[in-house]
Amino acid sequence: MSPDDIIPGLREVVIDVLAAVQWPVLVYFVLINTSYLIFIGLAAWDFVHHLRRVEQTGRQERVASEFVPPVTLVVPMYNEAAGIVQSIQSLLSLRYPHHDVVGVDDGSSDDTFAVLKEAFDLVEVDREIPADLPVKAEVLSVHVPRNGRTPLTIIRKTNSGRSDAVNLGINAAGGELLVFVDADSILDPDALMTVTVPFADDPTRMVATGGVIRAANGSRVVAGRLVEPRMPRQLLPRIQVVEYLRAFLIGRAGWSRLGALVLISGAFGVFRRDILVEVGGLDTDSIGEDFEVLMRVHQHLKREGRDYRVKFVGEPVCWTEVPSTAKVLQKQRARWHRGLWETLWKYKHMMFNPRYGKVGMLAVPYYWFFELIAPLLEFVGLLLVVLGLVLDVINVPFAILFMLVAYGYAILVTLAAMTLEEMTFRKYARWRDLGTMLLAAIAENIGYRQLTAWWRLQGWWASLRGQKQVWGTMTRVGLGGEEGKT
Repeated sequence: MSPDDIIPGLREVVIDVLAAVQWPVLVYFVLINTSYLIFIGLAAWDFVHHLRRVEQTGRQERVASEFVPPVTLVVPMYNEAAGIVQSIQSLLSLRYPHHDVVGVDDGSSDDTFAVLKEAFDLVEVDREIPADLPVKAEVLSVHVPRNGRTPLTIIRKTNSGRSDAVNLGINAAGGELLVFVDADSILDPDALMTVTVPFADDPTRMVATGGVIRAANGSRVVAGRLVEPRMPRQLLPRIQVVEYLRAFLIGRAGWSRLGALVLISGAFGVFRRDILVEVGGLDTDSIGEDFEVLMRVHQHLKREGRDYRVKFVGEPVCWTEVPSTAKVLQKQRARWHRGLWETLWKYKHMMFNPRYGKVGMLAVPYYWFFELIAPLLEFVGLLLVVLGLVLDVINVPFAILFMLVAYGYAILVTLAAMTLEEMTFRKYARWRDLGTMLLAAIAENIGYRQLTAWWRLQGWWASLRGQKQVWGTMTRVGLGGEEGKT
């Protein structure tokens, strides 16, 4: 069959499909971008209230208070030698009256433990770890600093995955509150004080809080602290700065204001230890364990009819190293979307179920329709527009309208998010960085969004095919280190 025979048939198929889906897809993108604007409005309301409260209550009183709940920071580690010392130093130096750090080395094959042993003069101790949660791995050894004063415990175990490492850390933790922090992350000095305020204000009902995640690539780090936020030099991390700002600072603040927050990032989340033990800790078989555990908490507490709260706090920042190569970014986004799909499918019974309140009636349907399906419709919509133009079966005004709604509107949403950040927390002080963010917001929609949509679909498809779950690896440069080697 010659191309001359194929093209007329293809043209007819494209015409029929376009006639059926072009307006629904257009309306879909109007709805999803409008929802982002609504979340920005909710976030603005929340941020203004938060900043006014900080001005009235202050923070120094909390530093001196002996009544704040003790906190244990749990840090799962796997091949983190490049930046682990700076990260642990940062966590130990946080301003908070009662906190300690439990690092769990998940069978690293690099020098992670060696650099920690040298930096903190670690010695092995004979300590039995409680078994509140089941753990698959074998504990090899437990170490503490020789001086007996530094509140740090390092546990070495056989490799069994991040979730199992966190569960072991939960067992070893002594604090009432647990903070999960990725090993490649640095917290702002006041992060613990701020992110635990909801627990002090409402100790009986608050069960979990989350903070902001931001890209640290290119920023200036001294002695384990990020002292000057800067935009990365490379394009991929620059675009991720904008992505993270919109997703963490705006989207989750909006859901928190609605009282339907279902996702706290595993890179910086706070949970009551007793609640985590109640629900059985992190699911070691889930590739989206941070999403899954909070959904399980919602399910458990709603079924028991308990009054509880989950809150996002927009000010404390966790700075983390983001992928700077397309290969690593591809694996990350495929894994994220696979985790989203598998968790939503596991808890599909919550969808439009009034038993689960706002979570079941608002959040779960939204994540199905506007988070899970978005890359599929974006990819299909763009493909149809391109085919329509090539085959000369689509009118140009409609193609322009689609691009304006899908991408022009998205740029407007991102600019609104950047404006809100600049008016409230303003982490990037240099005008050059603000200009770079503006350019990144535009560049995000030219190639980057289309690639990430395709990668997310790959993760979804891998799950549907039953392909083995693989976390993948990310070679760390180390925060404050030279860029471009991941």
